[in-house]
Amino acid sequence: MKKIRVVVAGYGNVGRGVLAALKNNPDMEAVGVVSRNPDRVKQSFDEVPVMQIADTDAWISALQPDVAILCGGSKDDLPVQGPALAAKINTVDSFDNHSRIPEYFAAMDEAAKTAGNISVISTGWDPGIFSMERVVANAFLPGSRAYGFYGLGEKGGLSMGHSDALRTIPGVKDARQYTHAVTESIEKVRTGENPEFTAGDMHTRECFVVLEEGADAEKIAETIRTMPGYFAPYKTEIHFVSQEFLNEKCAGFPHDGLVVAAGTTGNGNPARVEYRCQWGSNPEATANVLVAHARAAVRLADEGQKGAFTILDIPPAYFSLHSKEELLAKFM
Repeated sequence: MKKIRVVVAGYGNVGRGVLAALKNNPDMEAVGVVSRNPDRVKQSFDEVPVMQIADTDAWISALQPDVAILCGGSKDDLPVQGPALAAKINTVDSFDNHSRIPEYFAAMDEAAKTAGNISVISTGWDPGIFSMERVVANAFLPGSRAYGFYGLGEKGGLSMGHSDALRTIPGVKDARQYTHAVTESIEKVRTGENPEFTAGDMHTRECFVVLEEGADAEKIAETIRTMPGYFAPYKTEIHFVSQEFLNEKCAGFPHDGLVVAAGTTGNGNPARVEYRCQWGSNPEATANVLVAHARAAVRLADEGQKGAFTILDIPPAYFSLHSKEELLAKFM
């Protein structure tokens, strides 16, 4: 079996999760890690070559990858790195700023099509798996709205994208953000009301922030609450804590979520569709989905296709390492 050669771009929580996930996929292999700070990465990781991400032509020539999995943040990294790398190589990413996905798709589509590459964008479990579930639920129950809820447990769910957005604020040393579902809103959906929710009706946000010495807490709190696309529409609770508190009380990366749609079938009979994910590690969950999409990206490229794709555009069989015969016999 000729293995799919994967470069992992970024060595944060998702990047480390991708490297672990690749070991569970026998048709794929990591051939390198690229980072803005390769010397730092090499201090803790030396299983494959580690190179400077900015030296794109050098690592593509040296590592000969089939696809790059981009593990940078959605706020600052991917809007720049995504189109630049799509112009050089097939890519997969987890861009998760929902409100900006159409413009990000357009930029990636132009870059990938011009270069003759494939770029699978905005994949993970939401956007990603839950995007597909919303479309399918609405198709099977026409007229219904499919809603996504996150952080159903008592502690809520740790959001990597929102935590990363917090850490980009000047004066923030470290931070974690937990999302909490509004349970009353879930029940309104389950009863078939199809309510018109705003974003703030469905979730609240809770932030734990470690400040750099001398930072202005009041100014940072205002920056958080007014950050468009992340916190502005939500009730947001902010706790300024010590690094020790953050390390102890906010350890781990649990998250979960639910897609639910309710409506009626042809004769007015009530119907409800629900899809639930529970993850012990949010970054590893995203990483596993990214790896499956990397397989799909290479298959699309082998067919001669080009441009940007989402999970909505790709046949599910392309994600699987199983043959069509196995899928028909064991999964249908």
